[in-house]
Amino acid sequence: MKKTFIAFLLVSIILTQPYKMAAQNGQAKFKIAIFAPLYLDSAINEMGEYNYPKNVFPKFFNPGLEFYEGAQLALDSLKKENAPLEVFVFDTKSSESIQQQLNKEELKDLSLIIAHCSSAEAKQLADAGLKRNIPVINANLPNDAGATENPFYIILNPTLRTQCEGIYRHIQKYYSLAPIVVFRKKGQLEDRIKSYFDDASKATMGIPLKLKYVDLVDSFTVNNLKDHLDTITKTVVLAGSLDESFGIRLIQQLTALDAKGYNNTIIGMPTWDGFAFTKPEFKGPEIVYSNPFYNAKLDKVSLSVTNHFNKVMFARPSDMVFRGYEVTWKFAKLLMQYGTDFSSNIGNKQHKVFTDFDIQPILNRQTMSLDYFENKKLYFLKWHDGILQTIN
Repeated sequence: MKKTFIAFLLVSIILTQPYKMAAQNGQAKFKIAIFAPLYLDSAINEMGEYNYPKNVFPKFFNPGLEFYEGAQLALDSLKKENAPLEVFVFDTKSSESIQQQLNKEELKDLSLIIAHCSSAEAKQLADAGLKRNIPVINANLPNDAGATENPFYIILNPTLRTQCEGIYRHIQKYYSLAPIVVFRKKGQLEDRIKSYFDDASKATMGIPLKLKYVDLVDSFTVNNLKDHLDTITKTVVLAGSLDESFGIRLIQQLTALDAKGYNNTIIGMPTWDGFAFTKPEFKGPEIVYSNPFYNAKLDKVSLSVTNHFNKVMFARPSDMVFRGYEVTWKFAKLLMQYGTDFSSNIGNKQHKVFTDFDIQPILNRQTMSLDYFENKKLYFLKWHDGILQTIN
């Protein structure tokens, strides 16, 4: 708790002044604004005192703070290289609105916005980027935020459509000859998922998959599943819902059937990345799902970040720490390399840190005009009896 509180105080200091780095030979500095939900006004009062009991640390503080901590480590590394940067950090949960923060005098000649944001915040930042001709990197939200004709808005966490298209292609590549059953619950989001799979089927250059859809009630059991499965032929079971409770229940029931000789491969949604697949309750069937930010954490930089957290924070860094580091490092490097031509090189694959990005233009299906850019890269992870394997 003490280390986390100190981290909050450090963030408070940084929010009052830019993170400046030395420029060499009069080299112009590039200004970067980082937006994240830090909740500083909620955490610390005007006297600099922590507003919660010493043994209380609200979980909703974590994502933004962890993202910032990763970004801070990347900036520390860039400072050692004398990077010509001036970085401003803003709290999206501040008493000041995002527009008020963007209107500050020091941001008039801003070059880049990096954001950990909500849907409403993404919309405001995307609009600001379009108005100022400044790239806005959405580091966390798999949402287009209603962006249209905005070549300055970049989504790193693929949208649901992209995820469904990737899952469809993955099944085509590895399981095209197997019977495929899509178990789902009723709902508008589930209908949207089905429409994305239908669109992928219509657009494919190969033989379309034969997907069998089965609607389940919330209290479904093995008896509701086994009539659609087989003890002889391996069946691919595709979860057609983002609901995590539905996903857990589906895996549990299919695991019970696995013990009775039903041979299934389960393909899940991106929301499954938070499940603890090392637990015994998940042993039995193969479980596959997609993740755009997979990091085995065995490389030199990952080990350095982990070691820093162990020594300084007495904790293990979360995936959001690595996200903050990667996004800040990569796009700051591209900005310094290409300067005013940065926007034209946003999809450049240089300066990889942990994961690959495949940033592609997204065209409006009606007007065929460019709406925004999106990362299309998906890693597929397979868990079997507690052992993880990457498929691609």
